[in-house]
Amino acid sequence: MSSTDWIRTKNRLVEEIVHLGFPAELGEMIAKNLGSPQAMERMISYLKYVKPKSDELIVDEMLAICSDISAWKDKKASEQANAAYNEVLNTGFGTDGEE
Repeated sequence: MSSTDWIRTKNRLVEEIVHLGFPAELGEMIAKNLGSPQAMERMISYLKYVKPKSDELIVDEMLAICSDISAWKDKKASEQANAAYNEVLNTGFGTDGEE
């Protein structure tokens, strides 16, 4: 995604938060912490369908989204490390034909 897409998504997130009666600064901070347009889209969906009544609920959902993203990244890193380990087990270290 381009920076234009990021800005457009951030603006939609801020608008949704303001629409719910919260300050725009909260939306700016939420967008900054979420980082990616995909994460912001997930937050926008939450805001539209749940319509949280407190800023604590909004921040809690942001933290949950960040936690999910972190767990997904950890899982992918673990899968890559496991694949590399299995490759070494299957082919050896590749040193002069010794295994």
